[in-house]
Amino acid sequence: MNNIERRDREMAYISDEAVMEEQKACRRILQRLNTADRSDFDEIGRLVEELLGKSEKAFINPPFYCDYGSHIEVGKNFFANYNCTIIDVGKVVIGDNCQFAPNVSVYTAGHPIHPVSRNSLYEYGIGVTIGDNVWIGGNTVILPGVHIGSNTVIGAGSVVTKDIPDWVVAAGNPCRVVKQITEEDKKYYYKDREFDEEAWEVISRL
Repeated sequence: MNNIERRDREMAYISDEAVMEEQKACRRILQRLNTADRSDFDEIGRLVEELLGKSEKAFINPPFYCDYGSHIEVGKNFFANYNCTIIDVGKVVIGDNCQFAPNVSVYTAGHPIHPVSRNSLYEYGIGVTIGDNVWIGGNTVILPGVHIGSNTVIGAGSVVTKDIPDWVVAAGNPCRVVKQITEEDKKYYYKDREFDEEAWEVISRL
């Protein structure tokens, strides 16, 4: 079994020449994305689509960093703000209407903890999945193998080491559930600040 096959089966693998050739193809696209005219939204969107292989109204504010791009699957209306890093050795699947604040990092890759095993150059990638309508706060780190449920918010600065369920606010290091999201939360835009009548009229039609 070659190292690409081992990697894609979430087995221990070594980044050999064939693996690095795939990463080189990604880096060529990233070079164009990260040096594009920041005001040329159409060109940025086109490069994002080329990088990910497919997307529907996905937009990533450069700079952005990943290893393959093709291992990232996003749903409709994905948005990632500045300095997002997705180490997509394992597959990263992100649902519809997800938003990443600045400096979000998703790590599917890792190394053995024992130095002898680690120095062998074997590493691994274990996939991450994120449901629909998820907002990830700034400076959050998501570790290998994590699943984040739909309609959930992850607070800024969190380190997500374990699965997070649907319909919750979770935060901290390690990230833990803080509260359930209920229908009552719908009328607030920030803490105890309620939407005004004009905004609420728009929201009530959704």
